[in-house]
Amino acid sequence: MARFFDWEYWGKPVPGFGDPNARLLIVGLAPAAHGANRTGRMFTGDRSGEWLHRTLHKFGFSNRENSSTNDDGLELVDCYITAVARCAPPQNKLLKEEIENCRPFLQEEFRILRNVRVVVALGKLAFDQVLTNFLRDKSTPLRKRPIFKHGAAYHLNSTITVIASYHPSQQNTFTGKLTRPMFESVFRKVRAALPR
Repeated sequence: MARFFDWEYWGKPVPGFGDPNARLLIVGLAPAAHGANRTGRMFTGDRSGEWLHRTLHKFGFSNRENSSTNDDGLELVDCYITAVARCAPPQNKLLKEEIENCRPFLQEEFRILRNVRVVVALGKLAFDQVLTNFLRDKSTPLRKRPIFKHGAAYHLNSTITVIASYHPSQQNTFTGKLTRPMFESVFRKVRAALPR
């Protein structure tokens, strides 16, 4: 993209980041080509990140309401951000092979982040992959796969709830499929489940 011609792109797998003791885990889709793929940090330097960080700040999960570089002083509070895939997919479309190749990273984050109580899945694909992880390792009593619906919350087990949200992509926010009140309603549910 012309406006980033002078950037040295990160251009390699992007790790998750945040508070290692987080009770909130946010799972996105993949690094944006000119966002995390450029900056080296999930939801940093793109429009989706602008939406997410403004909302996290409003609900007390971040020390600032924007994030443009990986050294801008952003700190997540009781929150960790990751994604289904670690590399920017060609044409912004993830292949099944890419999802499977990256699955061990997501599984390891679920294993390491022992205090997680709420997972916000940004988009149907992220929602499906969170469910797949829990179903594959038999850490949920669910027998039937829940249906993705914005704002819907499902108990994955006795300690973890997943909340579905439309992804704050430009495609969704520019068309009005996802509005700020809709997005904030998800985080009101999160905050109700995770009192300070």
